[in-house]
Order: sequence, then structure tokens, then C-alpha cells
Amino acid sequence: MKNILDIGKKLGMTDEDLECYGRNKAKISQEYIEKTKDKKNGKLILMTSINPTPFGEGKTTQSIGLAMGLNRIGKNGIVVLREPSLGPVFGIKGGAIGGGMATIEPQEDINLHFTGDFHAITSANNLLCAVIDNHIFSGNKLNIDQDRIVIKRVLDMNDRSLRDININGKKVAYNTGFEITVASEIMAICCLARDMENLREMLGNILVAYNLDGKPVYAKELEVVGAMMALLKDILKPNLVQTVEETPCIVHLGPFANIAHGCNSIVATKLGLKLADYCVVEAGFGSDLGAEKFMDIKCRKAELKPDLSIIVATVKALKYNGYMPIEEIKQKNMDYLEKGIVNLGKHIENMKKYSVPVMVCINKFDTDDEEEIQYIKNYALKYDVPVEISEAFEKGSEGTVDFANKVVEMLENCKSNYTPLYNLDLTIEEKIEKICKEIYGAASVEFLDDAKENIKNAVEYGYSDLPVCIAKTPASLTDDAKILGKPSDFTIKIRDIKINSGAGFIVAYAGNIMTLPGLGKNSRYKDFR
Repeated sequence: MKNILDIGKKLGMTDEDLECYGRNKAKISQEYIEKTKDKKNGKLILMTSINPTPFGEGKTTQSIGLAMGLNRIGKNGIVVLREPSLGPVFGIKGGAIGGGMATIEPQEDINLHFTGDFHAITSANNLLCAVIDNHIFSGNKLNIDQDRIVIKRVLDMNDRSLRDININGKKVAYNTGFEITVASEIMAICCLARDMENLREMLGNILVAYNLDGKPVYAKELEVVGAMMALLKDILKPNLVQTVEETPCIVHLGPFANIAHGCNSIVATKLGLKLADYCVVEAGFGSDLGAEKFMDIKCRKAELKPDLSIIVATVKALKYNGYMPIEEIKQKNMDYLEKGIVNLGKHIENMKKYSVPVMVCINKFDTDDEEEIQYIKNYALKYDVPVEISEAFEKGSEGTVDFANKVVEMLENCKSNYTPLYNLDLTIEEKIEKICKEIYGAASVEFLDDAKENIKNAVEYGYSDLPVCIAKTPASLTDDAKILGKPSDFTIKIRDIKINSGAGFIVAYAGNIMTLPGLGKNSRYKDFR
């Protein structure tokens, strides 16, 4: 592993442009970011996947592998990723630093406390909650309705026992709960803020509660934004690390894509585009979640135009989507593959809706049969989509040469005409229905009473023109995690709506999605010794 100052020099940075956290990680100064703003943008490559399965599809691994492969064939590539959350690090999913021969370093630091970004967001969020309670305790001049406080405390950990709690003080008493830090609006705000001035404005616009007259109460009315900014003073400085092959990598912020918008920060992505000719980014989970939100929320807000989208798939995951038993998944079976491959077809259809060139990356394992691989290739070609194999996990950049060359070829010969899925002048219901029907494949959408009531609030207070972020299970195109493949004739149930007025989008909760996960029976915390 090289000293991080040497990695910075590869990008034209001086020692003064980096704020080091030891030898192997650093924050990039805002002064340096300003210096890059007049540079030409490179190509923006989005890495997404089919619906995730228990085996992992390797989206982060392939993002890292592609960036390394581009450099191996003589191109200037960089990878820009999200930061891991401690919830999945100690839970079922594990860390988010890639795998095998396609990882980023220093692994343990990145997976754990890193440079403290998530701690700062947790502290800022919980300060805001404490100030709300203190305001009520101290006289409640804003007439906050304790039964209509809409912001919750957060922690960066899976802990189901804290989903529902009761605050029972002498003057402050209401039912609330915790969310995981990556689901918080402040995380989304930090990811979507353009600069510190914009961050301050967005924090002030957080809708925290309603008063006794039913009017909204915002964070700026509590005179807490200055203190929150003090806690977040370094939050918009992206973190620089490196891959195992010393390719530069920016890792910065990132909400979960199942319960938030699932992308790294606008600041980090825009910087990556200035620092390299090819910038590889990933969006969380499958195209139905992270990629849709990347296209419809992040790109719209940041005025980004992706040049290529890549869908990662594995033989095992496609057979799993055909309901093949897990204990048999490594065995060759064309019947299960044929049943499950329709999931890949739906994700190809989804990404084509944005008028961005699409290709498929097969994340190859040594248990994959050549007939199975060829079947996937032939299937994708029916959609007029090129396919390449990547062996980044086992071989690093050596296993991604053909993949990288195909990416360059596509970027040179295919034009992107990026267009969002929906117009913002549609009603909130129409935007939700558009996503559910076109991206998930739902036949209908049912809005439950809480959702209907909060949609009325959003319209009344002028938020009907915001994009929509649907929170649902990543395991299925439906809102039921057990339904695999490419289902049809199903209904998506929208049980509630939240106005993220600071971040600038509406959150719609589908099915029984939880904003604070629990630990699994066989969680990864057991792996630490």
C-alpha cells in the first residue's frame, strides 16, 4: 500500500491539498476541489446490478475491478464509491470494500470508523432531536405538537430493539424511534449538497415537526443549524484511498438504496469526473432501487449525464431467481437459469428507459459452467446489449482487460441521451405509480391512509414538485422479499410518505420496509477476532 500522498500526486495533488488521517487515507481539501472546477469532465460510468441475493452480486468488486482494468489498458480511470455503514459490516451483508483481488485499502479502516463522516452525521442529527425536546421542555414557543414530530434519532448500527421507543418525561412525552444513520435525511442532504453554503440552507429546511395548528416547523426555527454545521465542518471533503493495485479511489458518504437514495455524494462524483477520463460510480442494490434513484434524483439535482450503465449479474444469482435451492446453487442447472434469467431481462429494460447505453457484466466464478455463461450472453444479446465476463475477484485487473476494452469501445461508439423517467410536474401519486409500474413491473399501486394524508400535507405546503424516493425491499421487484424473478400482476402498497424538504425529495415507504435493520442470526460480528 502506497502512502496516500503518493496516490494524491498521481492525480496532480500537492501535500497541501490533502488532510491526512495517518499514512493511508486522507480528506481532499475544498480548496483543491475549487481548483478543479474548470477542468473537462471525463466519462461517467454507472455500475448497477440485478436484484441482490444471499451470495452477493459483486457490484463494488466490479466497480473497483473496472477502474483497475481501465488503468491496466493505459486509460486514466478512477472509482468513486459509498462509505460502508457499521450496520451491515456487523450484520449479514458485511463490508463494502470489494472482494478478492479487487478491493480498496485500508480495508478495516474504511469498513469501520474511517474518517468519522458517519459519526458527524449521527451527532448532527441527534443534536437536532435533542434541541426539539429541549425547546418543548423550555416553554415550546413554536407550539410543536409532540404527536407530530417527524424526525427520529439515529445510530449507525443494526438494532431492532430501538425501532420503537417511548420518551416519557415530565414535559416531553411522545412515541418515536431510531433509524439507521444512512437512512437519515441529513445523510441525504450531505450527499446532495453542492457546497457548505448550500448545506447550511438544506439543513435549515428540514421539516422536523408540525405545530398545534398543523403548520410545518423547520430546523432553522430552532436556531440549531450553526451548531450542526460545526459538527459537519469537514463533511463535504471527499476521502481519498487506493485499490490493491494503487488505483486512486474516492469513498464518500452514501445512504442505503433500499430506504434512501443510495449514492455517494455529488461533490465526490463531480470531483471524480474532473480527475480522470473515466469515472466509475456505483448505486446501491439493483437497478430498481439505486440506479433508478441515481438517474431520477441524483443526476437531476447534480445535472449529471451518465455515459454508460453496466448491469452486474452472476450465474448463481440468476439461478436463485429461478427458485433453485441454495444448497444446490453451485451445480449446473439450465432449467433454473432459464426461469431466473428473466430478472436480468427486467433490469436491462429498466436501464434502457433512461436512454443511456447499457451493457451486462457477468461476474464469473470458478463454479460457473461455460454453457451457463453462454446462455446469459445469448439472452442479453436478444436485447441488443453487449456482454463481457469479468474475473476481477480472482485475477484483479488482469481479469478485467476484455471488460475494460469493451467499456472504452462502447463509450467511443455509443451516444448517451440521458432522460429521467418522469417529469417533476406530475402529481406525487403519478410519480410513484410511474416508478412502480415501469421499473418494478407492478400492475397497480395502493395508497394506504397514512400515505394519503401525508401526500395532502406535501401538496398543501408546496412539495408536490419534488422527485420521489421509494423505500422497499431490495430482494424483489415487488414489496415482498420472497417473490423472485420477474413477477407480474402484483400491487405495491405505499403505507406512508415522508417529506424530506431539506434533501429535496419525497420518501414513499412500500410494504413492511424498516428504516432500522436488525442483526441476523448469523451476522458478521462473529467473524471479528
